[in-house]
Amino acid sequence: MTSVIQYIGTGRRKCATARVRLIPGTGAVTINGRTMEDYIGGRPGLAKEIYAGFEAADAMGRFDVMVLVRGGGIAGQVGAIRHGIARALSEAAPQNRPTLRGEGLLTRDPRIKERKKAGRKRARKRFQFSKR
Repeated sequence: MTSVIQYIGTGRRKCATARVRLIPGTGAVTINGRTMEDYIGGRPGLAKEIYAGFEAADAMGRFDVMVLVRGGGIAGQVGAIRHGIARALSEAAPQNRPTLRGEGLLTRDPRIKERKKAGRKRARKRFQFSKR
């Protein structure tokens, strides 16, 4: 039995968590068992965001990407995938780490939904004020 070299990275964004595996290959991206085009639909900006780590590390087409992503919406999931790919690439080749750090790909985006406050409609929206 031969062991396959793979690099693993976990990415998070908003409420989404992505477990990313990079396997040396041709550059195919599989998200939750579906192709990337099938999963994100006709949103080319999101596809570009997924490949940001590969472009920064000059590794386009060198790895097959297998992703399991849960939680959040499509945009948050793509951000989590991008973060996980960057972490896995820094594990695959440590010399890529400063480049990925400089592009801001290894930093977890801390922005999350603000909680609803008591006595308000949403986190910040208040009920209509009537002077009289």
